[in-house]
Amino acid sequence: MMRDGYRLFEHTADIGIEAKGKTLTRAFEEVANGMFSIITDGSEIESKIVREFKIKADNVEELLVDFLSKLLYYYGAESLVFDSFDLNLNEERLELEVTAKGEVYDLNKHRYGDEIKGVTYHNLIIEKHKDYSIVRVLFDI
Repeated sequence: MMRDGYRLFEHTADIGIEAKGKTLTRAFEEVANGMFSIITDGSEIESKIVREFKIKADNVEELLVDFLSKLLYYYGAESLVFDSFDLNLNEERLELEVTAKGEVYDLNKHRYGDEIKGVTYHNLIIEKHKDYSIVRVLFDI
C-alpha cells in the first residue's frame, strides 16, 4: 500500500517533486506542500492567513500548473507561504476550488530554501492508478 507524501528530485537547473496520494486531490495537496518545503527549507508554517481561489482549465495538467502558479503568485506578491490546503477538485469539469492556509514568510522564523521562479510543463506527469495517484512536476529555480 502506498502512503501519501512527496519526495524531491534534482533535474539539471531545476528541482522537482513527485507526490503520491490516495486520490488525485491528495497528490495535488502533497505537491503544494513539497513546493513550500523547497521555499522554506522545511520550516514549520502556521495556518494564520487564508486565501481562497478557483481555477478552471482545459486539462488536468494545466489545472495543476495553474494551481501551483497561483500559490507562487501569493508568495511573490504577498510573501505568503502555505502549509494547509483544502481542495475541491472536479475532474469532469476541470475545476479546482482552493482554500490555502499559511502565514507571511519571516526570515526570523523560516529558513531560506531555494527560490522557485516558476512551474514548468517539462516532464510533467499525472498518473491515476487504482489505489493512488502520482504527480511529478519540475520547478524552475
